[in-house]
Amino acid sequence: MSLLSDLVNLNLSDSTEKIIAEYIWIGGSGMDIRSKARTLSGPVSDPAKLPKWNYDGSSTGQAPGEDSEVILYPQAIFRDPFRRGNNILVICDTYTPAGVPIPTNKRCAAAKIFSHPDVVAEIPWYGLEQEYTLLQKDVKWPLGWPLGGYPGPQGPYYCGIGVDKAFGRDIVDAHYKACLYAGINISGINGEVMPGQWEFQVGPSVGISSGDELWAARYILERITEVAGVVLSFDPKPIQGDWNGAGAHTNYSTKSMRNEGGYEIIKKAIEKLGLRHKEHIAAYGEGNERRLTGRHETADINTFKWGVANRGASIRVGRDTEKEGKGYFEDRRPASNMDPYIVTSMIAETTILWKP
Repeated sequence: MSLLSDLVNLNLSDSTEKIIAEYIWIGGSGMDIRSKARTLSGPVSDPAKLPKWNYDGSSTGQAPGEDSEVILYPQAIFRDPFRRGNNILVICDTYTPAGVPIPTNKRCAAAKIFSHPDVVAEIPWYGLEQEYTLLQKDVKWPLGWPLGGYPGPQGPYYCGIGVDKAFGRDIVDAHYKACLYAGINISGINGEVMPGQWEFQVGPSVGISSGDELWAARYILERITEVAGVVLSFDPKPIQGDWNGAGAHTNYSTKSMRNEGGYEIIKKAIEKLGLRHKEHIAAYGEGNERRLTGRHETADINTFKWGVANRGASIRVGRDTEKEGKGYFEDRRPASNMDPYIVTSMIAETTILWKP
């Protein structure tokens, strides 16, 4: 008699050419990830060869009940670490039946920016640092924290090891390996300053692919926490008080910044970002004012400043970049719940296309 786990882990290639494609999209809140699966006749590696699909947008807060159909356009394919074999995860964006992007489709506008010849020529690289918090399911309190109470003060938890300092490492490592299997360019993980909080990094990735990869990594992480019976939070300040918030620091460089003399290009780009500080802050995630207080390794939300190796700045430049006269910089303002399509394309638009 087969066990449920035996059936879940069946290798379809033993008996059929057919595969399962999990179509993934972003729901009405801008942070709720939705997905559903369909059978395809055989393996597919090019998203352009995948069929479009549809769903009930009235059930995701994206369409009225009397005209509820929303169309899914496949945009990126990753290997499926849950079903494995030739099965795939498909990152999609969302359109009306007439082919108009719906308001919550932020990928379409980003793709237009990244396809601009001036942006293409600069080959923008991104490294996205995604912080998140693991919560106990029934009480929505951080993993490893005593119920109704608090752990010892911050200090021993950042990159810490041990049963009293690292909570949820099995989830973190499972996610790391699953992303590598999927073909996501995940570059590392670490425990964060607040206990129960972790970070993974995606990149360097070029242009629109950075957003596709981060959304795929978020999807995989939430699927793993579902299996583990743990709640995943991207709240930028999950616990009030003397505890670090959660951000999505965005590392960025262009071809000109990576070449000789790039440090001057970096400084000009930072100057532009300062001139559009309010516009960027408005687009960098909900609830970010609770995190950007000027404490806990942040700059105040109303202040723009940059510095070398300064983790209390809006923009941090690394010592290596200063020394070598070229490289990249880190925008420390985005919140953990930011939309990577918005943030990455906005940085490119401001630093490459925008004329003050």
